[in-house]
Amino acid sequence: MSAGRPANPATAVTGVAVRQVRRGGLLVVGLCAGLPALVAATYTRVMADPAAAGSIGRLAANPAIRTLFGEPVALDRAGGFTVWRVGTFIAVLLAAWAILATTRITRGEEDAGRWALLLAGRVTLRATVARHLAAVMIVPVAAGAAVTSVLLLSGTEPAGAVVHGAGLGVLGLFFVAAAGLAAQVFPARATATGTAVAVLGAGLLARMVGDGLTELGWLRWLTPFGLLALSEPYGRNRVLPLLLLLAAAAVVTGAALAAAGRRDAGGGLVAGPAGRRPRLSSLTSVEAFAARRLLRPLTGWALGVGAYYLLIGFTTRSVTGFLADNPALAGQAARAGFAGLDAVEGFAATLFALLAVPVGGFVAVRLSAFVAAENSRHLTLLTAQPISRLRLLAAELAATVGGALALVTVAGVAVWAGLAATGGRLGLPAALAGAWNTLPIVLLSLGAAVLATGWAPRAAALAGSLPATGGFLLLVIAESAGAPRWVRQLSPFAHLAPVPLTAVAWAATLIMTTLAVALVAAGAAGYRRRDLQG
Repeated sequence: MSAGRPANPATAVTGVAVRQVRRGGLLVVGLCAGLPALVAATYTRVMADPAAAGSIGRLAANPAIRTLFGEPVALDRAGGFTVWRVGTFIAVLLAAWAILATTRITRGEEDAGRWALLLAGRVTLRATVARHLAAVMIVPVAAGAAVTSVLLLSGTEPAGAVVHGAGLGVLGLFFVAAAGLAAQVFPARATATGTAVAVLGAGLLARMVGDGLTELGWLRWLTPFGLLALSEPYGRNRVLPLLLLLAAAAVVTGAALAAAGRRDAGGGLVAGPAGRRPRLSSLTSVEAFAARRLLRPLTGWALGVGAYYLLIGFTTRSVTGFLADNPALAGQAARAGFAGLDAVEGFAATLFALLAVPVGGFVAVRLSAFVAAENSRHLTLLTAQPISRLRLLAAELAATVGGALALVTVAGVAVWAGLAATGGRLGLPAALAGAWNTLPIVLLSLGAAVLATGWAPRAAALAGSLPATGGFLLLVIAESAGAPRWVRQLSPFAHLAPVPLTAVAWAATLIMTTLAVALVAAGAAGYRRRDLQG
């Protein structure tokens, strides 16, 4: 561009959109490429023992394991083993990021009023939406290419590497399109995000049911995750499912752009509620209003967490029975750090540990929403009232902690109910103890999010996800790479006792809780001192 020549408005819009997603996008691409690299690198060591290879094959063939991890394909090859181990996790990670990033830079920016001046110029609403969607779509394409490159460098078969990488990229494109469409249909970011996340949850659940029940295998053709599995990387390397998924992504993208051309700026195809009777009962205090804002998103999170852990309860008896009949495989799991998987209590404890990841994400998202409300000036008039900022933050924290406690309780009850329905034996108090055992990590996520809210508001979501999601990834990477023990100890998950198989590790619980309280106090001090965002 020549000096003094004004930038093309459309190009400037694209540049802004790219800057809004580049940091998170680079992190996601790194994770998507790093996990397969670690698993592929350890394949030879894990599968060197023929007995271990045979045991893993028998375990993967169990219907309950297929439900949780997907149908195993080509486990006798490094590529197939890698796809089975981390393929679903990477797909969910990429889809979730695509949804959150898309609604944040489209509906979120529009709700905050930052598109008002932009749309007053020569760039239309449809073109603006198209350029923002294109900016987000760069990331899943790059993630798919990175996964393919890593698998190729690891020495796996080229055809399987290309099919798996392309599948991940196309799945990411679909969820960018789905979130973009939701952002045009609904006039609020929270509703758009919730709708897109519901699509993700329903699709994942349909894939799990289709993998676990042979007679319902046709369900996999109706879900993005099922189509990804049907491509069978390193097996038949089928292209047709990926073409169907790509066609679906193109159709949804077209629908999103068409919807953008049919609505007014600041609105949606579905109008917000108007003319209803005012609900004043929950507006009597700041605390009541914080609880009211929490109810709708909490309901969606509870449905997702409850459905997954109910499925865990249904499958627990099958998995533990299989391991009890194969003591050699149970012994190998114990040597890998997963003791007691042949008992209901041990298997439940292992799966309950994962609960900290979604619930930690929940508290991070809630604090991020609090910061977003501040940025969009929704809190300006409220803070002008005789209400201290510490009380405002405390009300949000109380509601968020209550929501987190509700989510872990739902998970505990769901596992107990699933086991009871299948004849398994695990008392409700034991199930609740296993679920509540993850609360210290959730509180660490809350503390990190509050610390960022006070001192670096834009990083609230990222900081809040580090103790739970980051800690879990650190533990997985440390164990896969054979890292020194002190590296593993940096993860809070390394200090959780396997409850209800054993008693709670009260010392570690107290230390993590105390650290969380200190982080909250430091964040509150920063929030009290800094200016309002806007």
